[in-house]
Amino acid sequence: MIVGIPKETKTHEYRISMTPGGVDELVRRGHTVLVESSGGVGSGITNDEYTTVGAEIVETPKEVFDRSEMIVKVKEPLAAERKMMRAGQVMFTYFHLAADRELTDGVVKTGSVAIAYETIVDREGRLPLLTPMSEVAGKMSIQEGAKYLERPELGRGILLGGIPGVEPAEVIIIGGGVVGTNAAKIAAGLGANVTIMDINLDRLRYLDDVMPANVHTVYNDRHMLQKFLSAADLIVGAVLIPGARCPVLVSRDMLATMKPGAVIIDVGVDQGGCVETIRPTTHDDPTYVVDGIVHYGVANMPGAVGRTSTFGLTNATLPYVLNLADLGYQKACRQDPGLAEGVNVEDGKITNQPVAEAFGLDFVRSTVAA
Repeated sequence: MIVGIPKETKTHEYRISMTPGGVDELVRRGHTVLVESSGGVGSGITNDEYTTVGAEIVETPKEVFDRSEMIVKVKEPLAAERKMMRAGQVMFTYFHLAADRELTDGVVKTGSVAIAYETIVDREGRLPLLTPMSEVAGKMSIQEGAKYLERPELGRGILLGGIPGVEPAEVIIIGGGVVGTNAAKIAAGLGANVTIMDINLDRLRYLDDVMPANVHTVYNDRHMLQKFLSAADLIVGAVLIPGARCPVLVSRDMLATMKPGAVIIDVGVDQGGCVETIRPTTHDDPTYVVDGIVHYGVANMPGAVGRTSTFGLTNATLPYVLNLADLGYQKACRQDPGLAEGVNVEDGKITNQPVAEAFGLDFVRSTVAA
């Protein structure tokens, strides 16, 4: 199979979808790998490192798309990239379609096969290709939150861990999954008072057992959320429903009860976010203020730490890429029902039910569904 690795085009996106080690594995199996020139620079990977393991360097994204049977990316295809996609071509990347009608319609029109990292499940029902970037985003949420709590960034002027004689910040994490757990680890390590809120009691019991003493767990209902938001300095939105839009848990009227200069980091913004007033932002212009509350909505947070993210992502995606290349998407998906769950669009039809429901569109079972 001819596998294409284009350069990412989203603003300040420094990741690339495959390391030289991943390319080496594909080439050893007899596949051709096309890498767009300088695609790995943001992750500290040179063209020479790719050619050494057998990749072919091509100069334009058009050549990558025109020649490849499967495109492996990091972020969703932007408008210019969608124009280069074609019927029957496999696109393997993060899509988050349920939060973006324009993207969904555009991908459907291409007739391509959209396999989304974020809806693939493993045998235990986990999301193996979302996990590494959720780990990165969870840890980054606290780094960024600490920065934007500084007064020059319009925050409250609070040091996350405080100092002797001065209390630390109050950090509220909504969601106890991978993002929330990693956010809590970093916030606790910096000395903040941390509260994790979730509706899964088993998860809360687990987190209560493994987290340090400055991390507390609270069952998340509207009454308790309002109570804890009013005391918060930093709020991390860490809510996920696989393939679907995030539920809105923090409404605009709740902002009025919060401290002026408090900071919201909504990690789920690429799936709509759990905060009513959140919207996607970029690393160039990451924050804005609504009702005195600083909002951070960068939709590709892990892109800022390209090298860590690229290697972490390839570690997770490579086994799936190899199977797709070796077997073709239909056979690979029929052999692995968890991979088949990743097929969101096929032959111009939406094959993921939460995506279809998000926009009131028709849902059609994939040809590879179990």
